[in-house]
Amino acid sequence: MKVFTTFAFGAFFFASSASAFPIVRRKEVVEAGKVVMMNNNTQNDDKKVLGGNKAGALYFITNENDGNFVVSADIGDDGKLGLRQAISTGGAGVHGNDGNKNNPGPLFSAGSVQVSAASKMLATVNSGSNTLSLFSIDEQDPAVLTRVGSTVGSGGEFPVSVAFNSKGDKLCALNGGEVNGVSCFKVDKENGLTPLSGTNRALGLNQTTPATGAPGSASQLIFSEDDKQLITSIKGIPGGNATNGRGTVGALAIFEVADDGSLSKDFKVVAPPEKGLAPFGMAIVPNKTTIIAVADPAVGLDVFDLSQVEQGANKSVATAIDKQQAVGWIVRSPTTENFLLSDFVTGLVTEVKVGDDLKGSVVSETDLGSDSGTIDNAVATVKGKDFLYVMSSKAKAIDVLALDKTAKPSKIQRQDLAEAAKAAQLTISSANLSGLAAFVKA
Repeated sequence: MKVFTTFAFGAFFFASSASAFPIVRRKEVVEAGKVVMMNNNTQNDDKKVLGGNKAGALYFITNENDGNFVVSADIGDDGKLGLRQAISTGGAGVHGNDGNKNNPGPLFSAGSVQVSAASKMLATVNSGSNTLSLFSIDEQDPAVLTRVGSTVGSGGEFPVSVAFNSKGDKLCALNGGEVNGVSCFKVDKENGLTPLSGTNRALGLNQTTPATGAPGSASQLIFSEDDKQLITSIKGIPGGNATNGRGTVGALAIFEVADDGSLSKDFKVVAPPEKGLAPFGMAIVPNKTTIIAVADPAVGLDVFDLSQVEQGANKSVATAIDKQQAVGWIVRSPTTENFLLSDFVTGLVTEVKVGDDLKGSVVSETDLGSDSGTIDNAVATVKGKDFLYVMSSKAKAIDVLALDKTAKPSKIQRQDLAEAAKAAQLTISSANLSGLAAFVKA
């Protein structure tokens, strides 16, 4: 049975985005620059060394309540990983309220960690302390991160996703808790994050802190390719309270970005195509500013065409992925030009080709095992070849797949996380692992 098949179109559940934010509760848990204990010895920094190699780096967060860490792994020339270090974010993580199931995907989101190749910066959420953290990436040794500035309030509660603009000089955050909405920040390589005026906008979701989900929760935010729009995805809610007796549909909520960087006071609501009901992770379609590919656990893949939204037209198309049960994370391979979606229930990674008519066709399926808990994914291009990285949270591992235009993805590595974390006295848990982002040296 598919997790979201009970969704249906109904009355939308957003309030006006112009509504005021209530006072935010901020939990001060981990002090920036905290001394970290390793092998019972006090260290003068907050890094925990794990292992090495250097074409680029891959990053994720531990999202633990007693202290959130960014873990980095070297990406070798062959695409394989070597765990390297973990650095405290200065904040805390937390798992969303999923009825005590403690499922993978603790934030019900995609994009909890993001990098900017342009500015060589990394940003992440601290969902348990309602803050954001910023780091600089060492261009010559990308697994090495340096904290920039202090943690800053996310502008709401339970931040779940962040996004850099194309220049990497602006960062926006999506808050999914009781105080939900978006907020944006200036990115300064010396001083860190500074709130930008005119960007604190409410979504008006009926939510809690931590968020209750996954249905009805905030999913991700991204900038459009031209940086003129900030796009958020919101999942729908199953149930029998809507007028059609089945449930409430999710949507994209889109803010216009003004020349001065401020956001429109109100957002446009764009419903998914027929059969698409729970927009989750999003991916840009390059050179097509108005096209967004979105993973949707109700059907498989939604491809949104935003070109005629103002005229009331919706040319978006939904593509069914027959074997899927809970696809939520999506990434595009620049080399194959296909999209790859991960499903935490089945453990399948599905490769989909999208045509000019926006219709998708399944190209391949790669089974990573139903006991893997496959969530966040990322692609890195190394020496002209693409590699897919998938967080297999239940296995406490990252799977590495080599991508090829003429063949299905091939599994080349399963990088264990548990053993190295234990040796470094770093707490990780299957339920809390979150995010995946890659940086490759120029």
